[in-house]
Amino acid sequence: MKFDVIAFDADDTLWHSEDAFHANEQRFVELVTPFAADGVDVQAALTAVERKNLAAFGYGVKAFGLSAVEAAITISEGRVTTAVLGELVELIRTQLTEPVRLLPHVAEVLAHIGRHHRMVLITKGDLIHQTHKVETSGLAHHFSDIEILLEKDIGTYDRIFRKLGIAADRVCMIGNSMRSDILPVLSLGGTAVHIPYPLLFELERIDPVDLSAHGSFAELGSISELPRWLELPS
Repeated sequence: MKFDVIAFDADDTLWHSEDAFHANEQRFVELVTPFAADGVDVQAALTAVERKNLAAFGYGVKAFGLSAVEAAITISEGRVTTAVLGELVELIRTQLTEPVRLLPHVAEVLAHIGRHHRMVLITKGDLIHQTHKVETSGLAHHFSDIEILLEKDIGTYDRIFRKLGIAADRVCMIGNSMRSDILPVLSLGGTAVHIPYPLLFELERIDPVDLSAHGSFAELGSISELPRWLELPS
C-alpha cells in the first residue's frame, strides 16, 4: 500500500465545529457593539484579543470565552454590563455541552478506510473538551491512536510520527486547514488531502498557496470522495 497510516483532523473534518464559533462571534458583536465607541470594528477587536492570548490560552471554546470576556471589557472601556458578560458565559457553556454533529458520510468512510489502513486522529484544542467530543462522537474505535495537541506544526507532527513509529512519507493526513493540517505534513515529506469546510477560524487563515502541481497534495470536495481517491476496493 502507498500509505501505512491515514491520519485525520477532527474539528470541521469529521464533525461540525466552526459554525458554533461563528454564531457566538456574531452574537458577541451584537451584544458589545452598543458599548463600543463609534468606528470600532468589534469583530476585528475580538480577533486581535484572541491572537494576543493564543500563546497563553491556546485553542478551543474556553480560550474563546476568556478572550471574549476580555475583549468586551476592553472594547467598552469597562462599560459593558454584567448581564452581557453573563450571556457570553452562557454562550460558552452551551457550546461546551452541545452534542457532536458528524459531517455527512464520515461514519461509513471511516469504516471503509479502516478495513484497509491503520488510522490515527490528530487534533488540537482544549484537552477536556476535545476528549469529550472524541468519546461521545462514536468514532473513537476507528483509531489506533488519538493525539490532542496544543498546536499542530512541523515540530509537533514530527514528534507524533516518531512517537507512533510512523515514517512521514508513509502518512496521508486529511484535514480542513491548510495551515494546521496540510502544509506541516507536506513539509515533512508526507501526503495531505485538503477537504475545505465552509467556515474557517480567522487565526487559521494564511496567504493562498498554489499546490496544484504538488504530487503529494490533493483537494476533495467531500470526505465521501476519499476512499476512491485512496483507490480502495469497495
